[in-house]
Amino acid sequence: MKRSGATAVWTVVAWAVGIAFVFPVLWMVLTGFKQEQDAASNPPTWLFTPTFDQYRQVFGRNITPFLLNSFMASGFSTVLVVALATPAAYALSMRPVGKWRDVLFFFISTKMLPAVAALLPIYLLVKELGMLDNIWTMVILYTSMNLPLAVWMMRSFLLEVPKEIIEAASVDGAGLGLTIRKVILPIVSPGLAATALICFIFAWNEFFFAVNLTATNAGTSPIFLVGFISSEGLFLARLSAAATLVSLPVLIAGWLAQNKLVRGLSMGAVK
Repeated sequence: MKRSGATAVWTVVAWAVGIAFVFPVLWMVLTGFKQEQDAASNPPTWLFTPTFDQYRQVFGRNITPFLLNSFMASGFSTVLVVALATPAAYALSMRPVGKWRDVLFFFISTKMLPAVAALLPIYLLVKELGMLDNIWTMVILYTSMNLPLAVWMMRSFLLEVPKEIIEAASVDGAGLGLTIRKVILPIVSPGLAATALICFIFAWNEFFFAVNLTATNAGTSPIFLVGFISSEGLFLARLSAAATLVSLPVLIAGWLAQNKLVRGLSMGAVK
């Protein structure tokens, strides 16, 4: 009886915490279907007639180029990060190089510098190269930002691969490239999916560099959202509709990869 009571209590607590985390997102989605006067009312309006007016106005402001820029910057940078992090993590786990601890510390130390401290030199360099408001500038930046995290994550996943499998592949005549493609990657595919998804989300949500280095040609979806905060006021319902549309790609990607994501994030947790 005591165990059943404790289980019921923890179940209620888990549901309460889950609802608390989901409620702001749900409120944002609901606000996107309101009129501006209902969205800005105090106390909040709970009963209202749903409308798609805000979504029509969002599409009327041409959100498509911003979404395409985000897809390009996030997608290409994620592919580059995975392609570079996998062999680096292999060298630091399966075939450790000399002073590998120093190498790992060097990777993660690049994340210790505040982004605002690096903005000025990056801006001057990009301006000198004539690459301001260029989507490939964002691809390079996002790749460099996410690469240290990806190396650390992939190394923890590769440490779970039994070395006997690598030795067996070597005995069968498989080279390094074939071993990585045919033996290692299928085993760590959940971890690879988790790493790719997290890097994609970080790149998709990045705002600081995008707002300072892009304008009309390479503006990403977070930049599009800022346009709804103007001197005329805060268009809350329209902003909620736009934020819902911007959040959908990441939510869909997470839902499609949820099985591999859970498996990948749990790899390395238990010996």
